Amino acid sequence: MAVTAKTPQIPPHSEPPNPVFPKPHNLKTLNFSLTLQTHPNFSLKTTSHSLLNTNSLTSTTNPNTRIQQLCLNGSLEKALETLESMQELMMNVDEETYIALIRLCEWKRKSHEGDKVYKLMSSSMSRFGLRLGNSLLSMFVRFGELHVAWHVFGKMEERDVFSWNVLVGGYAKAGFFDEALCLYHRMSWVGVRPDVYTFPCVLRSCGGLSDLGRGREVHVHVIRFGFESDIDVVNALITMYAKCGDVLSGRILFDRMPRRDRISWNAIISGYFENAMCVEGLELFFRMREVSVEPDLMTMTSVISACELLGDERLGKEIHGFAIKSEFGFKVSVDNALIQMYSSAGNWKEAEKIFCRIECKDVVSWTSMISCYESNGLPEKAVEAYRMMELEDVAPDEITISSVLSACACLGLLDMGIMLHELAKKTGLIACMIVRNTLIDMYSKCKCIDKALEVFNQMSDKNVISWSAIILGLRINNRSFEALFYFRQMKLSLEPNAVTLVSVLSACARIGALICGKEIHAHAFRTGLAFDGFLPNALLDMYVRCGRMGPAWNQFNMLKKDVSAWNIMLTGYAQKEQGSLARELFLQMKDLGVYPDEITFISLLCAFSKSGMVDEGLEFFDSMKNDYLINANLKHYACIVDLLGRAGRLKEAYDLIQKMPIQPDPAIWGALLNACRIHRQVELGELAAQRIFEMDTRSVGYYVLWCSLYADSGKWDEVARIRRIMRDRGLVVDPGCSWVEVKSQIHAFLSGDNFHPKIDKIKAVLEDFYEKMERMGFERPDSSYDDKIELSKAEIFCGHSERMAVTFGLINTAPGMPIWVTKNLYMCESCHNTIKFISKVVRREISVRDTECFHHFKDGVCSCGDEGYWGKT
Repeated sequence: MAVTAKTPQIPPHSEPPNPVFPKPHNLKTLNFSLTLQTHPNFSLKTTSHSLLNTNSLTSTTNPNTRIQQLCLNGSLEKALETLESMQELMMNVDEETYIALIRLCEWKRKSHEGDKVYKLMSSSMSRFGLRLGNSLLSMFVRFGELHVAWHVFGKMEERDVFSWNVLVGGYAKAGFFDEALCLYHRMSWVGVRPDVYTFPCVLRSCGGLSDLGRGREVHVHVIRFGFESDIDVVNALITMYAKCGDVLSGRILFDRMPRRDRISWNAIISGYFENAMCVEGLELFFRMREVSVEPDLMTMTSVISACELLGDERLGKEIHGFAIKSEFGFKVSVDNALIQMYSSAGNWKEAEKIFCRIECKDVVSWTSMISCYESNGLPEKAVEAYRMMELEDVAPDEITISSVLSACACLGLLDMGIMLHELAKKTGLIACMIVRNTLIDMYSKCKCIDKALEVFNQMSDKNVISWSAIILGLRINNRSFEALFYFRQMKLSLEPNAVTLVSVLSACARIGALICGKEIHAHAFRTGLAFDGFLPNALLDMYVRCGRMGPAWNQFNMLKKDVSAWNIMLTGYAQKEQGSLARELFLQMKDLGVYPDEITFISLLCAFSKSGMVDEGLEFFDSMKNDYLINANLKHYACIVDLLGRAGRLKEAYDLIQKMPIQPDPAIWGALLNACRIHRQVELGELAAQRIFEMDTRSVGYYVLWCSLYADSGKWDEVARIRRIMRDRGLVVDPGCSWVEVKSQIHAFLSGDNFHPKIDKIKAVLEDFYEKMERMGFERPDSSYDDKIELSKAEIFCGHSERMAVTFGLINTAPGMPIWVTKNLYMCESCHNTIKFISKVVRREISVRDTECFHHFKDGVCSCGDEGYWGKT
């Protein structure tokens, strides 16, 4: 959308005009002793007609004259052959001959041939005259070989303002703004007076650096040298001020201009848009029309983009109508801007209509449409559009690749994502930050977190988005412990933003890292992010999932209390199996005029299900449809199946599934399978498992439920068969893992882990507890696992890791301090009884959050009423 001042032209001179430069290789310093390096060949399109319309070449005995004549006719190959012959015969080559050859190479974009002439010339000349040096500068800058141009500049016997302008312009257009400004100041020091063509390039550099101070300094130079009335210079000043964020100074200059051209209007209008002052920019656009200045393509695309930024689809449609009536109705760049505008407004169908009518679609057209589909929740269409783009043989750019990768992430298309990764490597687009960041996101969401880490670790210039993507990726792949580690690494070099904090708070919530979450809360207050976007609700969710309802209520009372905040609180009561409190909170929410949404009823139904409140659950399910006009989705039906199943009403649950108006998904059949496990209904459970694996063969959790169904019914042959199926499919059950936070550090304990530095002490303390249990008449916890079958069952579904975590917490905290542990699997009956005993002996409160619910142990009693451990739930 950016509009810049008119491209500066080189003043009338015997040399060719200053060209438009492609981007060169990275160059950081200016040094007169820069060594001439081997430079790459460029394959640029050439033209076939003669440079001048002259008569055929006449014979001559002077080879210099012959070469110059061949150059006039555009015969570069013959001219080079003659030059090589002269070199072999050690004949003198005139400077004018070299100048003619260099100009022809530049005009024909023949980089390789230009390099060849330069090497031949350098072999016989150590210094270059003014005209020859300027010709070389112009050619190498046009070819983007700034390092060679700088070498030529250093070998010139004298330099004029043209020499400086070419080099300053080359650096500015290539994006080396600091180097361009350094050259400009050096030019001033040596006493070369700038001209009208110098300042646009220098001002472009100030704008590129957003350096208002240096821009104002150059403005003073403009006035000093008398160019404040030149329209091109003033246009460049307006653009500089806009890019430096001082659009009001640009507007003052604009209003004082005695004469304005279209570029003047474009500069100030786009300046307003770039500084998020879209209304002022649109007002100027309408004023531009009133004074009969016709807009150009740049104006139209800028105005359409402003409508996009404002989110004003109605105004966008009016501009669309104006474009159709004018000459811009079928310009590709205007259509591309319209596609993006309609996309941001959510009107993908209108964007699609515009896309379909474009006759010659360019890469921007395809990318805009693919991005439109992806951002509007249509990833299938995005992938389909990309495949059509491939058939049209249009090469993708970095935005195309990243948009399709995002669609692949939504659809779980790992194979296509890998193919795009390889394409990015092949085309060099892997160097683009946006591509690498999207690859991290794609691999993470496709459950290939190790590949995501590989991409991340290969990046040398990670930004905040890179770190946020890998932290979120680790979290959604159940590697929250590592996510916290990467967050701490990030803070050593970069300041996290609100998105990063939301992701890391989710990781804290997952493993119960309360102290770490509190530190992030304090950081958010210090940096002013505590009330930014989703962060307040993320903090609330962290407190709720860590089981701290007191701090959660404090956070809740500080918020604006949107429906999301109420839903999080309802979820907290669901986790604690407090259906009655969830019902009271819902009624309070209703009284305050907060309208519930789909998620509200999911949280409510979960709370009723875990609390055994079947009648209330069915009542609210009907109320959702009849009173709030919310259509039940798959998650609502899964909650009702779970509600009925837990209550033992398996036939009603199955009948509900059969009568559902939508196709049941694996989660619904999974709820029925879990109910069959609880009530040991093997036949119905087998039916549920069969339906699940017709749709999903990769989710490990369903295999665990299936194993448990048979294990609880004593069918261990079937358990062994399922384990073989899992091995054949490459599926691995996550080992039991528990986390405990001690002195602001998270400690993780895996089942069977013997590598913790304090493992010997932990085992000794546990053994002491076991002996006490025996002496007091309780069964020794590990004695029930003498049977291999029972041992296997316990390891699959529990892992016993919470015992080590609790013991570590006891060893490393002060007496009386509560212990909070989080684990990734269920808690078995043996672990449940052990921790009940420990809480009574040590007189401490111990809380364990397993995958199903919270267990609060105090004085030998658990809050679940001995109904929440594996085998009971």
